[in-house]
Parts: sequence; C-alpha cells; structure tokens
Amino acid sequence: MQALKNLLLYISAFMPMYFLVLLKLVVELINHNLSFNVLNTINLVTLLLLLAASILGLLWNIKFNNDVSKEITILSKQNITDQHFLGYFSLFVFFAIPLDLSLVSAFCIYVAILIMIGIVYINNSLYYINPFLNLLGYNFYDITYVEPGSNEKRNAKIFYKGDLVIENKTYFVKLKNENFSFVDKKKTKKQ
Repeated sequence: MQALKNLLLYISAFMPMYFLVLLKLVVELINHNLSFNVLNTINLVTLLLLLAASILGLLWNIKFNNDVSKEITILSKQNITDQHFLGYFSLFVFFAIPLDLSLVSAFCIYVAILIMIGIVYINNSLYYINPFLNLLGYNFYDITYVEPGSNEKRNAKIFYKGDLVIENKTYFVKLKNENFSFVDKKKTKKQ
C-alpha cells in the first residue's frame, strides 16, 4: 500500500507538465493540426489518467493520510522551496513545449524518461520535490526538531501550507519519512 502511495506521489509531481502537454494536444486537435488517430487518442487518455492519478495521490497523501501525527517542537527551520521548485519546473517546460507526442518515437522517449526519473525519485525518497504542492500554497522546509521528553535533535523535510514563522513551537507532524512530511494543522497546538 505504501509503495502505491509513493508511486502516486511521484506521478503527482509532474501534474503541471501533464496539464501543459494536455493543453498542447487539445489546442492542436482543435486547430486540426492533429487528428484523432490511435496514438493521439492514447496520449489524450493517458494524460487524463495521469491527471486523475495525480489528484488521487495528493488527496491520499495530504487529506486522507492515516499516518499517525507525532508531536514535535521545531527548533529551527529553513524555507528551501526555491532550491527545488525552479529546477523541476524547467523540466516541465522542457518536456511540454518541444515534444511532439504525435510521433511514436517521441512518445516512447517521453515514457522512458518518466520511468527513469521515477526510479531515481522513489529509490532516493525525493518526495519533497513536488512543485505542484508549491503551486497549491505549500512551502517546503528543512527543520530541526525534538520530540517531547527527548533532547535528541532530528532533521526532517516538511511541507507547511503558508509560512512557518514561529520556531520553538509545538506542532503535530505526519512524518512519512525524513524526506516528506506534512504539518497536521488540525492538531497544531496554539501557543
């Protein structure tokens, strides 16, 4: 089950690119620059399925996540959203604009590149590289924290919707792993 959540999270990282490629395909079809042949129909259906899987993956990981929230006190934080967002977003533009998916060879290369990036993404737990979350208003932080009753400092990467402005404050965080967590705003203590 966790492997499926991770795969859907990877798929969701490319949601802006799927949208750009879908937009390009639809505009080309409307302008009659492309026809509804088998490959274009497969492209259209694949992009719609990827968008649906992306939405499902984000909802499952953010809203319907059954992971246990851990109470932590954040000692320090650094907003590192910009370190990952622009590099990944340029990858979308690289794929979406010049790629001619009406050619079987281009479609195969497109799929192969997504699979190779996916293997690296999942094997190295790069879940925090998800620019779509930034487009939704989430910022990405590298934090140092302690758990109650412990003096052991730990590090994690978390997403927080908005700006995480208060340090030395207790939060509840759904720690998926040290590379991908969300602050559970429903359980955050007021201080």
